Amino acid sequence: MPDSRAEPADSGPIVDLVGVHLKLVTAGGAVNILNGVDFLVRPGERVAVTGPSGSGKSTMMMIMAGLERPTGGQVRIAGRDLGGLDEDGLALFRRGTVGIVFQAFHLIPTMTALENVAVPLEFAGRPDPFKLAAAELEAVGLAHRLDHYPGQLSGGEQQRVALARALVAEPALLLADEPTGNLDSATGAHIVDLMFDLVGRRGATLVLITHDAELARRCDRVVRMQDGRVRVEAEAAAGSGR
Repeated sequence: MPDSRAEPADSGPIVDLVGVHLKLVTAGGAVNILNGVDFLVRPGERVAVTGPSGSGKSTMMMIMAGLERPTGGQVRIAGRDLGGLDEDGLALFRRGTVGIVFQAFHLIPTMTALENVAVPLEFAGRPDPFKLAAAELEAVGLAHRLDHYPGQLSGGEQQRVALARALVAEPALLLADEPTGNLDSATGAHIVDLMFDLVGRRGATLVLITHDAELARRCDRVVRMQDGRVRVEAEAAAGSGR
């Protein structure tokens, strides 16, 4: 369905998937994971992706991040055709454009919170990576935890570190895959509030995979996937997010 918010005439979509397929060949035969996905997101939107387990939600997110290659269709993110990039090109693309928050945190256990957040800045050759990382950790309320290792942090604190790491390079697109799935309800609600606040203040675009209907309603639109396709698309409840 068309986006209800006005966009500048020259503003193209930040996510544009057209006829995306992913077929995996296994010992038991071919398995169709995605079956012709069409998905468009405008800059600044917050879009929730819902659907049953195995419907293709996380796979679609991996393709948007350039971490998985489709077997058919076109993937354009922030105006870039990902099909034309090799692995090094995809890594450079992610570094400057996409931030990812996973359910399982994926922090490096032998690095402190500060070092974990500084990693993408160091790879990008940014000046003062630790100064920028410290400022990002302060933004998520962890200025007092800079020198702590993941094993010394609670689940909520680890997810805040992961959020800081995803946002420290100021990506245009934040992808979040069940970011509260490993947290209790109170901690998860705090992480969500923090994520929405930071994304909103920075003007980033958010694509959020969730099974939580209440969380989905905080977004501008809700997309439901089933059997590897986008089946239902609807506006979220009025006044639910901003």
